[in-house]
Amino acid sequence: MSDTSVLARKWRPKTFAQLAGQEHVVRALGNALSQNRLHHAYLFTGTRGVGKTTIARIFAKSLNCLTGITATPCGVCSACTEIDSGRFVDLIELDAASNTQVDNMRDLLEGALYAPTSGRFKVYIIDEVHMLSKSAFNAMLKTLEEPPAHVKFILATTDPQKIPVTVLSRCLQFNLKQLPSALILSHLQYVLGQECIEYEVGALNLVARAAQGSMRDALSLTDQAIAFSDGKIEEAAMRSMLGAIDQSYLYELLTALHDKNGGAMLGIADNMAIRSVAFDSALQDLASLLHRVALVQMVPEAIADDEPERASLLELALVYTPEEVQLFYQIAIHGRAEIDLAPDEYAGFTMTLLRMLAFIPAQAVAQAPVLPARLSLAPVNPPVRPSLSQPVSQSLTQAPINQQVSPAAPLLAAESDPDIPLKPVTPVRASGSPACPDWPELLRSLNVQAMAQQLAKHCVLDKVEDQQVVLRLAQEHKHLQTKMATDNLQTALSDYFGYPVKLFVLLGRVEVATPARIERDTREMNQLQANESIAQDEFVSKAQTQLAATLFPESIKSNKLIS
Repeated sequence: MSDTSVLARKWRPKTFAQLAGQEHVVRALGNALSQNRLHHAYLFTGTRGVGKTTIARIFAKSLNCLTGITATPCGVCSACTEIDSGRFVDLIELDAASNTQVDNMRDLLEGALYAPTSGRFKVYIIDEVHMLSKSAFNAMLKTLEEPPAHVKFILATTDPQKIPVTVLSRCLQFNLKQLPSALILSHLQYVLGQECIEYEVGALNLVARAAQGSMRDALSLTDQAIAFSDGKIEEAAMRSMLGAIDQSYLYELLTALHDKNGGAMLGIADNMAIRSVAFDSALQDLASLLHRVALVQMVPEAIADDEPERASLLELALVYTPEEVQLFYQIAIHGRAEIDLAPDEYAGFTMTLLRMLAFIPAQAVAQAPVLPARLSLAPVNPPVRPSLSQPVSQSLTQAPINQQVSPAAPLLAAESDPDIPLKPVTPVRASGSPACPDWPELLRSLNVQAMAQQLAKHCVLDKVEDQQVVLRLAQEHKHLQTKMATDNLQTALSDYFGYPVKLFVLLGRVEVATPARIERDTREMNQLQANESIAQDEFVSKAQTQLAATLFPESIKSNKLIS
């Protein structure tokens, strides 16, 4: 760096245009300056490092710039340069944390009676103003009530609740927000680009999250990272510096939860205990991960394209329903709140996991049979007739549907168009190796993780030859083709064939119905048959006519497992 100043000082904004974030404050102050509608006292609130003092200094320049009161101070006149260097005699800064007594405040306010020495206004910036004593506030209140025309007060605090209401009521209050991680990341990339320092985006992501909304903290951590690294800020080095632990265990937990594998979940918890992972922090991180999964599901554009964990988030967003994500999020945050009440942190953490496992919605195991091209409604066994003392709504939802679906050839269709008629085609067989069954049947024999299973379900088998398995995947599902899912599926296929195979997943038009499509059609057909069976049932008809019962179609659930 050509300048030896620390980054937080070197890159401190000197104009409103250079500020990262806080647009709502900049807009309000800019309009007030442009229209010359100025108040005598301003209060900036917000957590550390979000720009309270920086905005106060820029505002002081705007008030005293020799070009006139302006939202765009020139930065080159004597007033601007002296304020930037901390030498402007009419800008008085006070740290209330170390000047809490009334005598300090009285000395300060006595000077307010005199006209500015060289500037247009005498500006008082009082940082951490909530630290002042009650008597000091009372002394300030007199000046705030009847301020001299040449005096402007700019108060800053991280705890506005400790400021007396009488003082608050005499100030224009602006709440500065914590900066989002994406904004901090973008600013760090710009700064390091200007500094000609190489970096990995994953490393800066760690810094942005560790800063917790504070740009100053982010720049200070970046300074530390530069000293820690050897010419390039790398993710591994940043994890070591920050004490951050690889959070892949969180994804493993959610995968095991999806598989309803309680043993695997407890095994992960045991490994966390061996690695001394703080269980309280782990629940916080788990809730944060679930929040990001919910964002992917409901507001996909909220996750940046270059987000390092984007692929993993997309996978989780696919295998869980939005309702499940919301449920597990609530369990995670409640588990964290109750962890101090548990016998120990391990017990509190594992009980939270077991609670997720216990409350996971009951779902049929989604293994897809193969349907014929046209399936007529076959006769079904009549539903069990409960006694009339049983609630009608409960009777309807518990009526079993015992429809059996016989397997047939796979279905031909355009994967992207559900309205194209399905036509049977001949299954693909292996060339130069033992013949393989049709793809849906093969999948039922594979032991794969949930994410690999989703990839496989949205593929069709193209060919198997020369120890190579070629699958075809539609473009709209290309996000499923992650390295983790592909590697796991390749391992499972090698186990199935009994020799190592190389898996290739090709993107293109899929004209054979995928297992996922077949599974969906089967589920819809089972539901249709359930509705038909309930509608034709004698008991249901009598309940409707004799008891004036109402049939709610959405309450009818098929208990036919897809197998």
